[in-house]
Amino acid sequence: MTETVSVTQQLISAPLPQIIERLGIAVADAQRALDENSIKTAAAMATSEVEIGEESYNLLTLGFTPTFYAFTEATVEAKLSFSMTETTDFAISAGATVGVNVGVVMAAATVNVSYARKFSVGAEGTSSIAARLVSLPVPDQLDKILRKLSEPPQAPA
Repeated sequence: MTETVSVTQQLISAPLPQIIERLGIAVADAQRALDENSIKTAAAMATSEVEIGEESYNLLTLGFTPTFYAFTEATVEAKLSFSMTETTDFAISAGATVGVNVGVVMAAATVNVSYARKFSVGAEGTSSIAARLVSLPVPDQLDKILRKLSEPPQAPA
């Protein structure tokens, strides 16, 4: 197998399924972290007190809600370009000279042989990962709980 074929096989056997799997896991982990952060923010809002006049209110009772985010898309892009050349040069050159001088004959011959095999491989690659994040409204069930908590207590009848 020539060197060119070997390099070509290595370049085209990129682990694309593993790259896609890792992107999916990374997005899921990031989404979990975003959700946990929003829940912690809600808990902090419930315990953060604000004095208004003589009354004390937490941020949730004042209508503040935590922000939730979601990934709407994630894209992985990889571009690879490569070039390979394999050249073989073979050359033969020969020369002869004959000289005659007062009865003496002289002859000379030269032979030049050259062989060269050259390999050239060039590879260039770029990759990028992009994710799109949007804010979402508070989940319905949490919104119901927050509204219930923010209602003023009712006096017994």
